[in-house]
Amino acid sequence: MDGAIGIIGGMGPLATELFYKMVTTHTAVQSDQEHVRMILLSDTSMPDRTAAIINGDSQRIREQMLQDALFLQDSGCRALAVTCNTAHFFIDSIENALDIPVIHMIRETALEMSVLYPEGKIGVMATQGTIETGLYQQALSACGLKPYIPKTSIQKEIMYQIYERIKAGKFYDAERFRLIEEDFRNAGCDCVLLACTELSVIREQEHLNNWFADPMEILAKKVILFAGKEYKE
Repeated sequence: MDGAIGIIGGMGPLATELFYKMVTTHTAVQSDQEHVRMILLSDTSMPDRTAAIINGDSQRIREQMLQDALFLQDSGCRALAVTCNTAHFFIDSIENALDIPVIHMIRETALEMSVLYPEGKIGVMATQGTIETGLYQQALSACGLKPYIPKTSIQKEIMYQIYERIKAGKFYDAERFRLIEEDFRNAGCDCVLLACTELSVIREQEHLNNWFADPMEILAKKVILFAGKEYKE
């Protein structure tokens, strides 16, 4: 499939399903043939990214991520995207080994936020792995923005929503989610990034307002535009 966009997904599967829906829904078309051509590799065998980062055991994921990326490159894809925020820690270490560009969710999100909220305070709601890598903190700071990371008790609540609710195939816990939202609002955030694709699922379930920005939706937009298609709201 020469010219297709390669997608490494499956981390988790519900989020990857939602990403495909986002690309399909937001592409302006009049026929099936006008949609974005994609090869979606749902690699559900990928070990947990947060656990690997916390335990300092990243080599296996790095090798598997590279294998997936090379498979998509060798399949004729002209660009690569990954539907997992934490996985970008590993993508950053293999990007130079590829001959095709990576449509980078974290960098693209930071750029988008800098346009919408110049010098703003941006909350980062993410896995512990993503927080510890500093991926979003660095990208946002590089764009002149002020990242806000929640306190430890709230971070535990975020991990509960991600791992014990969405990844476990359950609906999110609305009452406990309000505690998370309250922390970010009290911190004076101009916007909060749902910087884990499981949180994108919560946004879909609850129809959260635009104070919550979804990096996966931004990635979908960038994939559509990279493919030379028209993005529709």
